[in-house]
Amino acid sequence: MTNYKLGLDFAREQDQNDAISHYRNQFHIPKDKHGNDWLYFTGNSLGLQPKNTKKYIQQELDDWADFGVEGHFEAKNPWMPYHEFLTDSMAKIVGAKPIEVVVMNTLTTNLHLLMVSFYQPTKTKYKIVIESDAFPSDRYAVQTQLEFHGFDANEGLIEWKPRKGEELLNIEDLEAILNEQGDEIALLLIGGVNYYTGQYLDIKKIAELGHTKNCMVGIDLAHGAGNIQPDLHNSGVDFAAWCTYKYLNSGPGSLAGLFVHEKHAHNTKLKRFAGWWSHNKSTRFNMRQPLDVIPGAEGWQLSNPPILSMAAIKASLDMFNEVGMDALRKKSEQLTGYFEFLLNELNNDQIKIITPSNPNERGCQLSIQVKNADKSLHKKLTEAHIITDWREPDVIRCAPVPLYNTFEDVYRMVEKLKTILNEKQIS
Repeated sequence: MTNYKLGLDFAREQDQNDAISHYRNQFHIPKDKHGNDWLYFTGNSLGLQPKNTKKYIQQELDDWADFGVEGHFEAKNPWMPYHEFLTDSMAKIVGAKPIEVVVMNTLTTNLHLLMVSFYQPTKTKYKIVIESDAFPSDRYAVQTQLEFHGFDANEGLIEWKPRKGEELLNIEDLEAILNEQGDEIALLLIGGVNYYTGQYLDIKKIAELGHTKNCMVGIDLAHGAGNIQPDLHNSGVDFAAWCTYKYLNSGPGSLAGLFVHEKHAHNTKLKRFAGWWSHNKSTRFNMRQPLDVIPGAEGWQLSNPPILSMAAIKASLDMFNEVGMDALRKKSEQLTGYFEFLLNELNNDQIKIITPSNPNERGCQLSIQVKNADKSLHKKLTEAHIITDWREPDVIRCAPVPLYNTFEDVYRMVEKLKTILNEKQIS
């Protein structure tokens, strides 16, 4: 859809024709003191709460009260296999087979556990490639992995950088890095969607390039899961991890997801840090058995999972199952395209969109670069209850999330932005 029009009537017409618009009513939308909905564009940082979440958590609280420890077997949703209730839905969201996915721990914990298995450096092949503007947690994780293995992090860390004067990454530059240093590189750990620019990278191509040089390839999907369709199985990446509290709306600090490609599912020789929940389910309670690792992603688990957090994830995933990623992705492209159209129509040199214009190279986030790194623009938006977020040095990140944002939300946000920009020009 490219025939966007100006004016509120067009936005309302799009909302009326939106097949999934009714899902907005299934979320708690924050309100101002007058009872008006905030314009919430920060689902890329923390997704809004589904109204059903309380009911899902309450079910587990009631079963805990009624059954105590027997809830592991007698609860409506027995706790012992509870993580399995999430697997199929999560696998659909990231384009994986069920054996390749598990919900566990938090994002960076999962990355470290995965690197225990998939970062196996030698004296000559030990370097790690990340994006130059990777999320700090990824940088810290790979730096400390290098140091743990006895390498100098400054020498062992290779940054895939944008070209001079540009903000976005170019796949040819990654290919050049691998052609020049591939024999020294053990691992690529790349953010599938960059947190700062919103650029959606070609995951399959990254895997192909890395594997050509016998490198392991991992993907951080913190800003991708529930946003884009990464098709992890067909991409061929070795592993991936993601959080669930952004686009997957599971609540602050909730559990994360983990993917290990099926080609590694039965490799019991892979090094790993194991725990009780890594062990064969049928003999787990024999207690004195040697480790018998579960095939697939479940074999990276450590402990029995926190059920209350998983209940919140289940509430969200059940909704994703109803809607489907195809419908969400279609609306996301329309909504973000409309947002881009309105921002460009402002024709204001104080702001610039740095997210790719090609819908295949972005999710639902647009990153707006502000001239002179002026944070006052973000502050004034926040004061008007338009919730975006600021990322240093000079970007306002805005994510119109297809599950609960509307075309009218986008229209009203840009109208307010226009007013603030005009006030700044006058002053």
